[in-house]
Amino acid sequence: QVQIVESGGGLVQPGGSLRLSCSVTGSDIITYTVGWFRQAPGDQRRWVSTITDDANGEYAESVKGRFTVSRDNAKNMVIVYLQMTNLKPEDTARYFCFGRPKYSDGSHRSWGQGTQVTVSS
Repeated sequence: QVQIVESGGGLVQPGGSLRLSCSVTGSDIITYTVGWFRQAPGDQRRWVSTITDDANGEYAESVKGRFTVSRDNAKNMVIVYLQMTNLKPEDTARYFCFGRPKYSDGSHRSWGQGTQVTVSS
């Protein structure tokens, strides 16, 4: 069973930075594709970033050049980071970490409870 716990959210001013962390635990977890979605109030959950087991990162256009995803692998655990810079009010959302088995599709994602990011002056 996969367990996912996010941390690192908070209130930050526009132009500021924040780093989110996520621990993903379970068997064979280091082969998983992991990443982040976010959901603003009244909106659907939207993809932000993905990183594969060989550290290939991909980003939504809205965050490209400002956010960086990375991962640290350990036995039965992956720590996923999302470094966010030059934050904008439109980045305000609840950020959800996910993990899914390699070669699987989105229907096989496991989710954390999310961490709130608020960008406001």
